[in-house]
Amino acid sequence: MLKQTLSQKQQQGFTAMQIQQIKLLELPALELEERIQKELEVNPALEEGLPDDEGRDDSERLDDETMPDGDADILLGDYRNEDDIPDYKLREWQDRNSRREEIPFSAGAPSINDRLVEQLKYLPLTERQQQLAPYIIGNIDEDGYLHRGTEELLDDLAFRAGIDADAAEVEEVIGLVQSLDPPGICARDLRECLMLQLQRLPDTSARTTAMYILSRQYDDFLNKRFDRIREEAALSDAEMKEVFDLIMQLNPKPANGWGDDAEAAMIRVHPDFIVERLGEDLLVSLTAGGDVQPLRVNPAYREMLEDYRSSAKNRSRERRETLLFVRQKVEQARWFIDGIRQRREAMQRTMEAIVRMQEDYFRSGELSDLRPMGMKDVADMTGYDVSTISRVSSSKYVQTDFGVFPLKYFFSDATTNDQGEEVSTRMVKQLLAEIIETEDKAAPLTDTDLTEALAEKGYQLARRTVAKYREQLGYPVARMRREVV
Repeated sequence: MLKQTLSQKQQQGFTAMQIQQIKLLELPALELEERIQKELEVNPALEEGLPDDEGRDDSERLDDETMPDGDADILLGDYRNEDDIPDYKLREWQDRNSRREEIPFSAGAPSINDRLVEQLKYLPLTERQQQLAPYIIGNIDEDGYLHRGTEELLDDLAFRAGIDADAAEVEEVIGLVQSLDPPGICARDLRECLMLQLQRLPDTSARTTAMYILSRQYDDFLNKRFDRIREEAALSDAEMKEVFDLIMQLNPKPANGWGDDAEAAMIRVHPDFIVERLGEDLLVSLTAGGDVQPLRVNPAYREMLEDYRSSAKNRSRERRETLLFVRQKVEQARWFIDGIRQRREAMQRTMEAIVRMQEDYFRSGELSDLRPMGMKDVADMTGYDVSTISRVSSSKYVQTDFGVFPLKYFFSDATTNDQGEEVSTRMVKQLLAEIIETEDKAAPLTDTDLTEALAEKGYQLARRTVAKYREQLGYPVARMRREVV
């Protein structure tokens, strides 16, 4: 029975270690640095430094056999009631239950909502409006729109904020918020967003016509029925072009661009790998963030465990609790060190395999040299599971002589040209994008036309495949790509 219990507990520990290794593997360089610093702060048995005793910290495990007879089963969850649980364990459980994982934000970078609230102090608001305005602003989405209806806002104000307001009050405050910067903010839909921006522009004939088209011919505008718009608004070709050029200058997502500094701080890319040419060789290395500082178990904590083994007869309750705490912290430290080591090995082997498979590309930087490659191909070369390759590739970047790329950039499916050669679908997509960018904007190519254009260049694809690639590239259908020229 005891052996079965120990086996179950060892399996639980192994599973916990595996989970930790998986989480470490998923972290990009900067987040890994933060994770290591956090672990150093919470675990006194872990410290920076080269392992001593010929690498003992990396290889020695704390199996239950290191505990004296009679103490092997004194592990977590073995206390009969809360009074028997050591104080340190109660505190650890309380910390764990109260811990919340927060999304990291760039410190000191105000959001669009913060900036709108800051502008409220420049408006002559009544006390009542000062209560309602922040709530309206709080419902604006990341693009700058207010998609909640007046009745929904009234219900939320009543039930969540305890404010009994009427529709007229809410509409008035929405109008006040719409007067803030950036223009178009707090619009309920695209038409209102564009109209709000036009209202702030100088009074010209083009602006007047644009407002007429948006208010009276909005459906024709959305569907680019230029002939109907030209006929109803009685516009010449030159006037038509002037009006649409004006509308195209407006921002359909008014909140975009108002957090550039904050967004840049949030999404700044820090490469995890560097691939560089040294003569005829390609050298793969982890960056400073990926190749972390050496870690080891604090020698003082290891000595305490050795002292435990040498003084098995002196086992008071207090001493047993203290040494159980030490044992747990040392084991956690060794798990963490082993997880970091395995992460480094998996990262290096995976990147080296990618470079071997994409060697031509890393030498030339030409997209035509990017060969089809799937995660299974890399998994077969490294001996890892596909899920491991996926975790290594997620949110990781590599610095090359041709720029910084996400690892997933190098993975793509294969298609065959008319010569029977397999080429990367990324190459086909680039060619498709070039065709669309150079098409006649007054008569854009349909998906059938695009399919024929690709066939002329040696790529026989089904029309639905071309349509899928077009959508993945972010291009709308031909009718919606039409422009006034």
